[in-house]
Amino acid sequence: MRTLGIDTSNYTTSAAVFDGEGGENAGRLLEVRPGELGLRQSDALFQHVKALPGRFSQLKEGGWLTGIAAVGASTRPRAVEGSYMPCFLAGESQGRTLAAALNVPFFACSHQQGHIAAAAWSAGRLDLLDRPMLAWHLSGGTTELLHVEPEGVNVKATLLGGTSDISAGQLIDRTGVLLGLPFPAGKAVDQLAQNGKNQKFSVKLNGFTFSLSGMENKVKAMAEQGTEQADIARFALLTVADVVRRATLAALKEYPGLPVLCSGGVASNSLLRQVMEPLGAVFAQPRFSTDNAMGTAILTWRAVKAGELT
Repeated sequence: MRTLGIDTSNYTTSAAVFDGEGGENAGRLLEVRPGELGLRQSDALFQHVKALPGRFSQLKEGGWLTGIAAVGASTRPRAVEGSYMPCFLAGESQGRTLAAALNVPFFACSHQQGHIAAAAWSAGRLDLLDRPMLAWHLSGGTTELLHVEPEGVNVKATLLGGTSDISAGQLIDRTGVLLGLPFPAGKAVDQLAQNGKNQKFSVKLNGFTFSLSGMENKVKAMAEQGTEQADIARFALLTVADVVRRATLAALKEYPGLPVLCSGGVASNSLLRQVMEPLGAVFAQPRFSTDNAMGTAILTWRAVKAGELT
């Protein structure tokens, strides 16, 4: 039995197939003009509509589009009231159309739930979806510390903390663009930081919440002062990694013994992994840390197996 998942996030078009053990994700980054920091939703939606047929073709060429028992799609950023982003309409509309054409059920989940499922599976820890845990969703638009617990075949994520303003991904992307790197800049900033000096700023932690907007100003000031680019990149990444580590330690005091899962594109950063792995944190494989449809396909498969879809 196979399930097809679709995710049309703000910066990646992806489709994936899962068969209970393994699968394949076909993804493509949206195009952002050099020097710009993102896309308008109308532009993202347009690019998704154009890019989705190519993702299905990729899966077909690999022999994955056979025996599809259900189709799933991420339909909103988070599974909370009022969560909405137009770009997800591309994946939802294609998913519902495909499900009707194939005469199979359709399954809806959130982008965040998909990230958590993909991270757990790619780390070899699908069992985490069936027990309480702490999870970080670290991406270009989100930096949230979550208390996650099972909810049927899916998960319920309750917000504990994270950033009060810009996300970790925004800080990293803006740092990268400031240094002349292509957007999204996470991978390039990570590579550049390998040769930088070890320095960071200890961001103030209020419970499990913190602000990163001041770090953007510090990065700009460093660039204006002629600081080496590698040092700026490492400063930004180590500052993020340090405050995420301290927030995690604070949360573990309140929720002792819970496993910690790190998901989202920023979770593929090597410096963050170095800081968090000593705490026992579980990380997705890098290709499943960034936006992908595999988690959506996994949750859809779990729903079919449990008999929740008819």
